Amino acid sequence: MLWYLDCYLNDWQAEVTEVSADGTEIALDRTAFYPESGGQPADEGRMVCNDKGYAVLSSKKEGHRVVHKVDKAGLSVGNIVSCSVDWSRRYTLMRYHTACHILSRVIFNETDAMVTGKQIYIDRARIDFSLKDFDKEKINSYEEKANEAVKKGMDVKWLIMPREEANKIENLVRLQHKPLPDAMHEVRVVDITGFDAQACGGTHVKNTKEIGKIVITKAENKGKENRRVEFVLE
Repeated sequence: MLWYLDCYLNDWQAEVTEVSADGTEIALDRTAFYPESGGQPADEGRMVCNDKGYAVLSSKKEGHRVVHKVDKAGLSVGNIVSCSVDWSRRYTLMRYHTACHILSRVIFNETDAMVTGKQIYIDRARIDFSLKDFDKEKINSYEEKANEAVKKGMDVKWLIMPREEANKIENLVRLQHKPLPDAMHEVRVVDITGFDAQACGGTHVKNTKEIGKIVITKAENKGKENRRVEFVLE
């Protein structure tokens, strides 16, 4: 999973290790295609082998491997493929994902609310929080504080840590009812320097200034003790 330590890698070579019976699901010995997970959509892109191109429509994680859905059959085990990510799409999702971390930290600091879910789209994102009461009058202040953090130009780092070391980070996991799995001996931590650190497997920008401006477009109740914030980036 090459994106773990380099979210900006968007072209590489790999060997085909598995092919489904219909030829449209492909596993590779190394990949930077992000599989749909944690509210972040899967990457799209392209594989090329012997001058023949295959569109990568989606990717999913199965066990310890990533399986890629391609638009047609033709690849075989042992083929060497040149891979590339749809960079414009990936970069937009990176900006939104880092923005989610910033906004969720601001709201956590203000309310102690845990995240109950999130979904990132190509043109917006939403985060759900465990809150009994949602003071809509404070939404503007959350937006303002989030954008103040963005403008600071804080570096964002992706680190692989031993579980024992990661557990020393306060509030490392802010997903309600989703602790780190017992079998996880190493943890990938996304560290927004001096501001926030979270266990996260997604793709992120290197500096908060790359995010742009966070604009909250909706704040609503979504059931008992569940409040939703939706935002776009400008």
